[in-house]
Amino acid sequence: MLAQEIIRLKRDGHALGAPQIDAFVRGLVDGSWSDAQAAALAMAILLRGFDPAETATLTGAMARSGDVLDWAGAQLGGPVLDKHSTGGVGDKVSLLLAPIVAACGGVVPMISGRGLGHTGGTLDKLEAIPGYRSTPSTAELRAALRAAGCAIVGATAALAPADRRLYAIRDVTATVESIPLITASVLSKKLAAGLQGLVMDVKVGNGAFAADLPTARALAQSLVRVAGASGLRTHALITDMNEVLGTSGGNALEVHEAIDFLHGRRREPRLLAVTRALSAELLLIGRLAADEDAALALVDAALADGRALDRFARMVAALGGPADLVERPAAYLPTAPAQQEVLAPRAGWLGAMATRDIGVLVVELGGGRRLVGDRVDHRVGVSGVLPLGSRVEAGEPLAIVHAVDTASARAAAARLSALIDIVETAPALQPAVLERITSETAA
Repeated sequence: MLAQEIIRLKRDGHALGAPQIDAFVRGLVDGSWSDAQAAALAMAILLRGFDPAETATLTGAMARSGDVLDWAGAQLGGPVLDKHSTGGVGDKVSLLLAPIVAACGGVVPMISGRGLGHTGGTLDKLEAIPGYRSTPSTAELRAALRAAGCAIVGATAALAPADRRLYAIRDVTATVESIPLITASVLSKKLAAGLQGLVMDVKVGNGAFAADLPTARALAQSLVRVAGASGLRTHALITDMNEVLGTSGGNALEVHEAIDFLHGRRREPRLLAVTRALSAELLLIGRLAADEDAALALVDAALADGRALDRFARMVAALGGPADLVERPAAYLPTAPAQQEVLAPRAGWLGAMATRDIGVLVVELGGGRRLVGDRVDHRVGVSGVLPLGSRVEAGEPLAIVHAVDTASARAAAARLSALIDIVETAPALQPAVLERITSETAA
């Protein structure tokens, strides 16, 4: 079946059947489809759409394109659970949720991705940790899960290899925002990971792929429906992404913030709200708590008594990182050579920020990829970002830019200043968690 004929069918608005979709997935794996052909079909899908049947077929084909993990005989001692975010700026929730849920009795083999478009990638963050193995063997993954109860890793070449290739192509061809492609990409990896439960964090706002609530709702419903049809119990929360989540954006900076969060030194309220809600939802899905109040109490206890911090430390050590990272993060996490404060030009309240553009700024500093093969500079980014609604005086720091040299830092600081609006009256703020989608509400 010729690739160009399959591309033509979708370009002209026709539905693809299982034979065409299977041929596409095979071509991604065996290389018989070029990057250009894969990008062309991705663009056709973005523009012409996929119906639910096409999306489910693509998801299943990509999940079966490589190995499928089976935890039945692993004796891990708890339900196998995971969380996935559709991507945002400063989103380090995975670094927090995985050890929290592990501390509460779940087992979290989290298959994560790298930066995509303007958003940061969990694997890129963790690879800021010296020695951390983001693509361990299956035996190493099982050992890490026994030691820590959680392991945040990337898909190996044998796990959903079709998605691995298509993901990289989408990143650099402006085809990230397709709901069917996002659904298939996320769920193919999760189905291949052999999960028993999944919670989705669907971001909405000016820093998310879903800029408005109807789009986010459609994506959440697509994910929940396709996962449920595949036998994976899944809920979704729609969360706000109209500002940087937490106080930092950039790989090492976000790891440092996550460690401070787990220690209890700094817990930005919106980051705490999203993390608590998603963690509690996953405990409910895994039947580790009877109701929401009980689930939230378990989450709070795991944070308060240090068990979540301990699980994070064990995970890092089990996957090759420093055993004392959480005690001495500054000794291991790389720092940028130049820092520049972004100062408020006038007094007022932070009323809005161009969140997507802040993510793009981090990428342009070197914290993400412009091309598939680009190397990521783990040192760069922004920190100390004030949340919306903050009252500031003229000359007060709004954020700090971390860059490779002074000239880059100053230029980025000037750009960042223009991306943050200061208004004369306190703005109305929306909650961090907006909606909950289950199989009952996704129908």
